[in-house]
Amino acid sequence: MESLRRDRFGPFDLALAPGEACAVTGPSGAGKSVLLRMIADLDPSEGRVSLDGIDRDAIAAPLWRRCVTYLAAEPGWWAETVAGHFSADAPQRLAGERAALRLPPEVFGWPVARLSTGERQRLALLRALAGGPRVLLLDEPTASLDPDSVRGAEAVIAARRAAGLIVVLVSHDPAQVARLTTRRLAVAGGRPA
Repeated sequence: MESLRRDRFGPFDLALAPGEACAVTGPSGAGKSVLLRMIADLDPSEGRVSLDGIDRDAIAAPLWRRCVTYLAAEPGWWAETVAGHFSADAPQRLAGERAALRLPPEVFGWPVARLSTGERQRLALLRALAGGPRVLLLDEPTASLDPDSVRGAEAVIAARRAAGLIVVLVSHDPAQVARLTTRRLAVAGGRPA
């Protein structure tokens, strides 16, 4: 991305290669989540954002968001069952990652209302990965998880990175940032710090 900005926010310049991970760090309210939402084309912005040399503005927004997927700190759920959020082949295709996230095979048949906060967070990560994104924008993806679940989520993210996934991570956990990322972009007051 080049000169990504909006009123009183930015500009930000960042280029990431396949398999690279960048942590966006800074205090609460600094604008980290807004930056992720701007990259995903969920919040208005100016500047150039591209993937493989193709500008975001040249692609329909739904297609862009399949390639550049944003996982919110509090993900939304629109269907009554877990299965309603996944394609029919997802349970089999994602079995290894589901197991690494410490979710039982029957989870796809559960009603969303039954899920704990941690189960929702792990399933939201699985849902984000199900579409095969090229870039994953993660906003506090393990904030509600116990240590074993954090290890599982980090292992899944690391494996996808090894396969070429680009990750941009917002996390207030310095140890997690050190484990998962290779670069940092500090943000303060809506600007690079």
